[in-house]
Order: sequence, then structure tokens, then C-alpha cells
Amino acid sequence: MTGRRVVITGIGVVAPGGIGTKNFWDLLSEGRTATRGITFFNPDPFRSRVAAEVDFDPEARGLDPQEIRRMDRAAQFAVVATREAVTDSGVEIGEVPPHRVGVSIGSAVGATTSLDREYRVVTNDGRLDLADPAYVVPHLYGYMVPSSFAAEVAWAVGAQGPATVVSTGCTSGIDSVGHAVELIRENSADIMIAGSTDAPISPITMACFDAIKATTPRRGDPEHASRPFDSTRDGFVLGEGAAVFVLEELDSARRRHAHIYAEIAGYGARSNAHHMTGLRPDGAEMAEAIRIALDEARIDGDRIDYVNAHGSGTRQNDRHETAAFKKSLGDHAYRTPVSSIKSMIGHSLGAIGSLEIAACALAIEYDVVPPTANLHSPDPECDLDYVPLTARDWRTDTVLTVGSGFGGFQSAMVLAAPRWSAA
Repeated sequence: MTGRRVVITGIGVVAPGGIGTKNFWDLLSEGRTATRGITFFNPDPFRSRVAAEVDFDPEARGLDPQEIRRMDRAAQFAVVATREAVTDSGVEIGEVPPHRVGVSIGSAVGATTSLDREYRVVTNDGRLDLADPAYVVPHLYGYMVPSSFAAEVAWAVGAQGPATVVSTGCTSGIDSVGHAVELIRENSADIMIAGSTDAPISPITMACFDAIKATTPRRGDPEHASRPFDSTRDGFVLGEGAAVFVLEELDSARRRHAHIYAEIAGYGARSNAHHMTGLRPDGAEMAEAIRIALDEARIDGDRIDYVNAHGSGTRQNDRHETAAFKKSLGDHAYRTPVSSIKSMIGHSLGAIGSLEIAACALAIEYDVVPPTANLHSPDPECDLDYVPLTARDWRTDTVLTVGSGFGGFQSAMVLAAPRWSAA
């Protein structure tokens, strides 16, 4: 690790099962699931009919009517999470030169919800061969360009520094934070508002994943449909949500006596250049991303106390990353608790990586490892300690979180406790 050291001083969360960081952690630490039958639209035509939906009232969360009209659901998530993170951090953004405050927001599918809705409007629910521009909403361009998410967050806090949207599929939530860390390290910003958001639960997204049979066809008992590392798993459960962080330089955070959740100690990203959805069984590419993150953090694999797995609940992914953990951590992998929070809040595509970073920071905060829910019958080929069903009290000084995305993207991040950072 070189340059300035970067820490998390504020966390904001919008997640299935409860909005706000406290509700998010309560759900995870209690091992509760937030997956259910889809209620946003009629799911009957689809192969997969379950999702992890957020019960979200934008007006109740402080958005005014014009913001609600202007912003896609995912942008609303990001702004609400940003406000919580800034309040949580205690930082006075207005006292920082605005050009020293930046934004890095990840998203895999952008304003899918609004684009899907507006397409149905301008084509009269598909009845018209040509879209009728008379019914176009004035904010349609903002839905088309994911950069609107970074703009909305920047406007919310008055940030005039670097503003970026990172879109690398399901690793977007790790990569957006990794990008923000590098901007602080290279002295391009003093504070970064970083995280990710996605609201993909829509007919078009369900159809896309139905086509490749990536999502679960399980229709009964939706609360237990997400089953990472279990021999009965049959695909992931689509989710939605956002997590946003206030990141700042360590010495600055100490000078203002900020509460520090964790240091972002290392980050690595790789691509397998192999297949759109396929993963090599030996986990080499993920293991390489982990190696880069560990090297940047200047720690050996045996220093990792907990691994937050990608754990999507597909046979291919679960076995791929199990192999990657063994390759990168060696024998220590067998002594390290591993879990997947997707078992409780589903897979929110670009948002999930940041939600998992939030879970890691809170695991460090409370010395608790969240469980892998619904893990009753472990896959014999996944033979690590996946913390089934129940959270575990566990000293978590250093935590590894990983992500794997369609297109062959592999990302890893190491978070370290403040007590370790102070050494």
C-alpha cells in the first residue's frame, strides 16, 4: 500500500429487509432473509418469480416531489444512502473546498426500472411499432445515461471534485470504492462519496436472467430460495439496494476525532478474458485479484479473519471461489469463516459489492461474522467453513471481500480494523 491511507467514516444503506445501516445489520446478524415473491409486477410469465425487494417510500425518506419525479429508483436509493452516510460520518462537507470532494458511484444496469417503464409508455405497452415521442417524460435522457447517478449524488453534497460512474457488472460495488480510494491516495480528493446502487427488479431484467437460467426457478418458500454453497441451490435471487460510504484520509479523520469503521487496506481487480458467464474451475483469476489486494495491504493470507464471499448461489460460482480461497489463502482457508449475505438480501448486481463492504465494515465494528442463511446441505465440493444459519462472534481485524461479474470481472478488497490501522 502506498500514498495516503483511506478509511470509512460514514455508512449509508438502503437494502431489502430494512432501510438504514442499523436495520441492515440487524437483519444480517440475526440471519433473517428478505427474499419473497415478486410484488412490483406480475411475475407469472417468468421462469424466476422471487426477488429481494426494498420497501422504499421516497417521500418518507426525505425526497421532495421534484426529486422523486426526476430520479430513477436507483438514483433515489443512492441519494438516501448518501445522506445517511454523511450524517453518520459527522463531516462538515461545507467546510471542505468543494473541488476536494468527489463522487464514485457503481451501477451495473443504470436506470433500468425507469427505462423499462417509459418504454412501455411510449410504445403503448408494446402495441406501437414506433415509439410515440408525445409521451416521453422530460427526464428520459437522465434515465439513459448512468452518469446521472453520480450527478445526483454530487448535487446532494455539493461535490465539485472528480465524479464518476463505474460500471463493471456485479463487481461495480467494489470497483467504485476502489477507484475512490485511489483518488484520495493520489491526492486528487480529500473526501470521496463512494458506493453503488441498482434497482433492477423489472420485467426486462427478469427476462434476461431467465434466458440464461441464472436465477432460481424455485417458486415455493421464497424466503429460502437463495442458497449459496448448498447442494440444493439452483440459481441466484435478484435483489436491489444501495450502500454509500464517506471515505477520507486517515490522518484527517483522526484530527477531527471521527469514528473509523475500517481502513481500505488493499484492492485488486482482474479479468479472465475467458467467457461472458463461464468461470474456470480453478479460480485462478479471483485468486490473482485476492493476491493483488493482499500485496497492496502488505499482509499475508493468514492474516485474514473473515471472507465475505461473492456467494451468488450458482454451482459454478460457489465452486470457483472456493477454489480461489484455497489457492490464495492456502491451508488458512480451512480455518477462516466464509459467508454470503446474498443468502439474506439477494444479488443486487452492481450494488451488492458495496452492500458487502458495508457488511464487512460492520463485522469489524462488532466482531461478528454474518451467517450464510439457508445452508442446510453443504455441497461436498465446497468444503470450507461457510458459517451456516447463525451469526458467529469472531475477532475480525482483517476482512476480505470478493466479487465476480459476468464478462469475467474479478475484484477483491481487504478491510482492516482501526486497531490494526493504528499500529
